[in-house]
Amino acid sequence: MKIAKREWKENVVYLVLWLILFIAPVFTAYVKAQQVEHEGFPWHEVLGVWRLYVIYLVLFLIHNFLIASLLINRQKKVLYFSSVALMLAAFVIYQCQSEPGRLDFQPPPGGHRGPPDRAMRDEHPPFDDIIMMEDGSPEGKHPEPPGERHGPMKPIGLPEVFSVLVFLLMLGMNLGIKLYFKADEDAKEMRELEKKSLEQQLAYLKYQINPHFFMNTLNNIHALVDIDPEKSKETILILSKIMRYVLYEGDKSIIPLQREIAFMNNYIELMRIRYTDKVKIEVETPKQLPDAGIPPLLLITFVENAFKHGVSYQQESLIHIKVGIDHERLKFVCRNTKTAERNNEKKQGGVGLANVKQRLELLYGKNYTLELEDGDDSYEVMLLLPLEKMNG
Repeated sequence: MKIAKREWKENVVYLVLWLILFIAPVFTAYVKAQQVEHEGFPWHEVLGVWRLYVIYLVLFLIHNFLIASLLINRQKKVLYFSSVALMLAAFVIYQCQSEPGRLDFQPPPGGHRGPPDRAMRDEHPPFDDIIMMEDGSPEGKHPEPPGERHGPMKPIGLPEVFSVLVFLLMLGMNLGIKLYFKADEDAKEMRELEKKSLEQQLAYLKYQINPHFFMNTLNNIHALVDIDPEKSKETILILSKIMRYVLYEGDKSIIPLQREIAFMNNYIELMRIRYTDKVKIEVETPKQLPDAGIPPLLLITFVENAFKHGVSYQQESLIHIKVGIDHERLKFVCRNTKTAERNNEKKQGGVGLANVKQRLELLYGKNYTLELEDGDDSYEVMLLLPLEKMNG
């Protein structure tokens, strides 16, 4: 299907080019006829040019439909160049064939042959004259008329060289157009493969995130049931909202920013129920969020890490989360205190943070900013990325 569409586009281009080439002599002859008075349209000149073009057109069709595919599609270079060489040799032989001459002297109208002057007789002796020897005997045969003389193949001259150059340029143009359309098709296929590969990688990363997220959430509910069974009922309702978001929104490429923020707030609310007043949780979000989109489950990893590594039951802890909009870009800041047992760890986040970094690279390339500041008693994440417009 793709090859047929590519060939259809090629044939349209060839048709337009050859139409222009065949129309050009007609236009030139028309302009010439307008400039010269008392002369009709010089169709004989146009037909003479067209006869030459037809030769090139036949060679072009042979190359385009029979020979070019050997190089473009089948990569048979030896067979292709051999075929082109044979076609070029046949073209040169045809160009070098001697053409029948024409009589330079023709009798006047009426058929009477008058005696030509001496100069004319010396240059073109009459065919019926017989050169006589001194003894009165004929010296040979009648002279052969110039128009009936067939000589050997004429040598290669400037017109033949020019014709060969036009022939080679025509083949190069044919190959250039074919390579252009093939390269364009290959580029589209490569983009489709890259898109499929990207989707597969993102699906794999989200598959890793979801079990990791649910594992932490179920552990939190288990701990909450032991601490306060009454609050566990409210926790299960919040968990149902979280699960609904993950199941129905998590597989999409982009979701509204409002839903991602609501999902994050539900998770934070779940954490509020679990922890005591020693854990201070501050969340700042804009009152009015723009109608823009963001990849799902992108911010929750940073929030998870803040609760995992920044909460202590022995000392006061702080988790501060701020979401802002700056020139159609999302600015997300998450800062948490570092507990004494976590302070000696070299890095935080584990699999979840590594996955979100890879997702950002795949989704945004270099068009995002992620800064991680690991201090002595605090850990801060600053994420800046462009918001996407929602369709409809």
